[in-house]
Amino acid sequence: MHSSDFRISGRLLVLAVTAAVLSSSGQVTAAQPVQDTVFDIVIYGGTSAAVAAAVQVRRMDGSVIIIEPTHRVGGLTTGGLGQTDIGNKAAIGGISREFYQRIRRHYELDSSWKWQKKEEYRSGGQSRTGDTEDTMWTFEPSAALSVYQTFIDEYDIPVAYGERLNREAGVRLSGGRISSITMESGRVIQGRMFIDASYEGDLLAAAGVSFTVGREANAEYGETLNGVQTARSVHHQFVAGVDPYLEKGNPSSGLLPGIDPSGPGREGEADHRVQAYCFRMCLTDHPDNRIPFEKPLSFNEQNYELLFRNYEAGFQGIPWANSGMPNRKTDVNNNKGFSTDYIGQNYNYPNASYAEREQIVQAHLNYQRGLMWVLANHPRVPENVRREVSRWGTCRDEFTHPKQDGWQQQLYIREARRMIGATVMTQHHCQGRTSAEKPVGLAAYTMDSHNVQRHVTPEGFVKNEGDVQVGGFSPYAIDYGSIIPREDECSNLLVPVCLSASHIAFGSIRMEPVFMVLGQSAATAAILAIRADQTVQDVDYEQLKARLAEDKQVLEWTGPKTVAAIGIPVNSLKGIVLDDEAAERTGFETQSASIGPYVGVGYHHDGHEGKGLQKAVWRSKIVQPGRYQLRMAWSANSNRASKCPRHPETGADVHSFTVNQKEKAGGRFRTLGTWICSRANFP
Repeated sequence: MHSSDFRISGRLLVLAVTAAVLSSSGQVTAAQPVQDTVFDIVIYGGTSAAVAAAVQVRRMDGSVIIIEPTHRVGGLTTGGLGQTDIGNKAAIGGISREFYQRIRRHYELDSSWKWQKKEEYRSGGQSRTGDTEDTMWTFEPSAALSVYQTFIDEYDIPVAYGERLNREAGVRLSGGRISSITMESGRVIQGRMFIDASYEGDLLAAAGVSFTVGREANAEYGETLNGVQTARSVHHQFVAGVDPYLEKGNPSSGLLPGIDPSGPGREGEADHRVQAYCFRMCLTDHPDNRIPFEKPLSFNEQNYELLFRNYEAGFQGIPWANSGMPNRKTDVNNNKGFSTDYIGQNYNYPNASYAEREQIVQAHLNYQRGLMWVLANHPRVPENVRREVSRWGTCRDEFTHPKQDGWQQQLYIREARRMIGATVMTQHHCQGRTSAEKPVGLAAYTMDSHNVQRHVTPEGFVKNEGDVQVGGFSPYAIDYGSIIPREDECSNLLVPVCLSASHIAFGSIRMEPVFMVLGQSAATAAILAIRADQTVQDVDYEQLKARLAEDKQVLEWTGPKTVAAIGIPVNSLKGIVLDDEAAERTGFETQSASIGPYVGVGYHHDGHEGKGLQKAVWRSKIVQPGRYQLRMAWSANSNRASKCPRHPETGADVHSFTVNQKEKAGGRFRTLGTWICSRANFP
């Protein structure tokens, strides 16, 4: 190859003979290091955010390279997550929306329908081919990969596949700026600005930028949904009475695999634990495309004993969320108490070495392959479940790597490192009590954490902990300060994926369309910083805002706005606090948190069933007999009972009256009476 001159971003760059060769698809080939090329933007991690960022750089006439440690771009979007999680599609603009528009155009072609007719397809959730909108939000992994490759080809974006950052000594810093990064292969890549678009945050960590792993305590940011959450963990739960011990009823025999002996921890307190990972399986029931589930060589039946016991205790369903996708395929996600999430097996992943991560990924793959074989074949699984699951299998035409088994390589890294940046997004931003000062995109999904651990209850049964699903708020803005480090740590790095957010806020933001939005916004800021010779912290926000608006990013929610209900922490109240979560209840099985204020994690109601048959009793031990004032709070609404009976018992006395719960208490609490108490029950 002869030396040649060409212009990138208006600058004359000389490519030495050691420059990498670019294939027609923009892929950086062979092992020739890009030693002398200085890219405007270097993007580490070829996720959906990376592709959107790279497209934006090229549209702004900048030079860019994507470095992808595997041999496939797109992250989860091409790795099985085809049932797009978003919450409100109107919150998504820019290149992210353009991706879903291109998906729509892909499926308008008759050639895209091999395994079923276009008119036969009905989506499992977000969209149908008959919709009038110009986007489509459910798609095959191969379709997403095709769209991303079209972007890469159209904008001549070089992608260095199979290159991993040297995490020990691979980041060269000068004056608080990254000047180059070195791969394990020895390839050195120089840049003016860097974007860490990886799910793990390896570049930000290697650059010395502050980060956290696990859950903060509620007290750290004044939240209520962070830290240990046993009371709120009612979804994706075991049925009652599942024994956790190797030998049923014998604690001395030890715990079954996957149960944390140190759990669960104190409610609302911080811990090191990370919400569970899984593979988002792309399955099919088409006989010509289906690969039946096989029993893995490393199969350990004891790993599924809790599943068997859950069935034996009364569970009757199929533990998956199987959402329909085009061409008789599905996106399968975790569902119920024992499912595809390998709970508790990922705590070390964020900071682990590459070799250790590979072991964790392989353990997840072995577990999930074993689970699918068990559900399809094991005699301790109900026959109707086996019959249905065995109809399905992995796809011959997806994830066509050398193993040819239809299983993908991309693990669903729901959460790893989270940067502690210039701004920390919290529950208060999600619920609208705090507003972003410098919006660079919107998020719209429920605050969502998958289960984090399995533990033994005081009664001696197994339970999952950590699942939180709280919505009820409008789309909200993400602050520019959350995708940049503090200036004293690094001045030319942007982080659109492992951004600065608390555990529970990240649970809302962490959706693939939002990562693409933030990738585009990060790239825009980076190019503006180069043009003005500024740090990312000093970028003129008004100029950034104007360019984002020009490029059709959505920065402000102008639709109907919903104010989220507010929960009052139990430990913030004085006196003896009796929450309905601790009451002895007959009926009142439905739980909600839609109307506030409420105490604790929400409130129970009858779900419009069994009227007049419900009962709740609160019992309080009066340590010091004396005069006590009984005060009560409820979430008033027009559909509440107008004559709700109350029968407080104080010693030998019973006080009966009714409460109109259609009316607000007047302040947080209404005083119902003052009595001399030696003991107290409150039916």
